[in-house]
Amino acid sequence: MQNWISIPALLLNFLIFTPALHAQTGFTQQDRETLIEMKTMMREIDKRFEQIDKRFEQVDKRFEQVDKRFSELREDMNNRFEQMMNFIWILAALFGGMLTVTISFALWDRRTMIRPFETKVSEIDARINKNEEKYGKLLAAIKEYAATDKKVAALVERFNIL
Repeated sequence: MQNWISIPALLLNFLIFTPALHAQTGFTQQDRETLIEMKTMMREIDKRFEQIDKRFEQVDKRFEQVDKRFSELREDMNNRFEQMMNFIWILAALFGGMLTVTISFALWDRRTMIRPFETKVSEIDARINKNEEKYGKLLAAIKEYAATDKKVAALVERFNIL
């Protein structure tokens, strides 16, 4: 089946509806008033659309202001974070310097404190070495004397000196 209208049906529709289309030839007063009302309504609608456009522009401006404010806040936060990081680095450097100075002072103090003891110990060691020589000579003399005297030999044996 084909979907096109036959020519006789088209002619019949043309003959039926054409007189109805030509029945009114002009505009009536009511039509004019309706058109005027429609024009005024269209103007009011246009005004409302203009107001809506202005509101959208205001909203866009506010969004731009908010975006600008957020950008400023972001920059402020970045600057503040950078300042804080610089401050932390300064504190770390100060702490490291103080730690180095403290350890250096402790080592220096210990060395200066130990030097007098070292000199005293070396003096005592020298005296002990000197006395060992005398002690060795004294033992040799007691040994010789014990060989000649029986009382001295008994004392040396009793106290286990040799």
